[in-house]
Amino acid sequence: MEPDLPIARLFGRSRPLRSIEFFPPRDEAGVDALHAAAVRLKAAVPDFVSVTYGAGGSTRERTAQVSGLLREELGYTVMPHLTCVGHSRGELAAIADRIYAAGFRNIMALRGDPPKGDVAFQPAPDGLRYACELVELLKARHPDFCLGVAGYPEKHPEAPSFEADLAHLRRKVDAGASFITTQLFFDNEAYFRFVGRCREAGITVPVIPGIMPILSLKQIRRFGATLPPDLAGRLESAGDKTVETEQIGVDWALSQIRDLVARGAPGYHLYIMNRAHSALALAEALA
Repeated sequence: MEPDLPIARLFGRSRPLRSIEFFPPRDEAGVDALHAAAVRLKAAVPDFVSVTYGAGGSTRERTAQVSGLLREELGYTVMPHLTCVGHSRGELAAIADRIYAAGFRNIMALRGDPPKGDVAFQPAPDGLRYACELVELLKARHPDFCLGVAGYPEKHPEAPSFEADLAHLRRKVDAGASFITTQLFFDNEAYFRFVGRCREAGITVPVIPGIMPILSLKQIRRFGATLPPDLAGRLESAGDKTVETEQIGVDWALSQIRDLVARGAPGYHLYIMNRAHSALALAEALA
């Protein structure tokens, strides 16, 4: 196969970009289910998909397997995630070389969360402490990598202030990141305030909003994102009614996406938890 097109080149198109995130399952049965979902999601016509990377080695081999399946069997443009967790500089360089040799040209470069049970992030021996260092390593290894990085409309939970968070984001972009994908949010004003702060801080790359169609109130509270009172009230009224809750999630995500696009967002990235139904419902409504 030909090497993938860098995602940065897609932003010049006359329409907003659409992307979807998958996470690698832990067993072959899960891979089969993901494959079935990915086949269905071809109908949503995403411009690219991303594949997450497990902390502490939990799904790293699956990331490579799923990325290859999505690219080679289904023809997606795939952006694998890569994190600093548990890797030395040499190991990260070797992984980057394998990704590049396989034809991938896009990577989501992240510090990564501490492995389960660890309170704070600790770099591996001869490893990297920050995502900006990973961006530097990847661009030095293969300058034509197109790199995405994470942004936090409601501030990274470890950052002491918005100013400190934006300063770190600026370092990632200055090191070579081509675009930013945000953590999920449910109040669009949080996204637009974040973009405004980015521009004031001299960050000019595209900022893709990350949207998650809600599956349950418990799930969203676990992620820690702020819920607007109206949305929280609807979800509490739905209680344990799964179908009703999912419909509320789709409706809210749909209203978010329409508003974001109308107000100039460069596209949207869907966090779907490997569930095709919500993404397909959104694609049908947006069409």
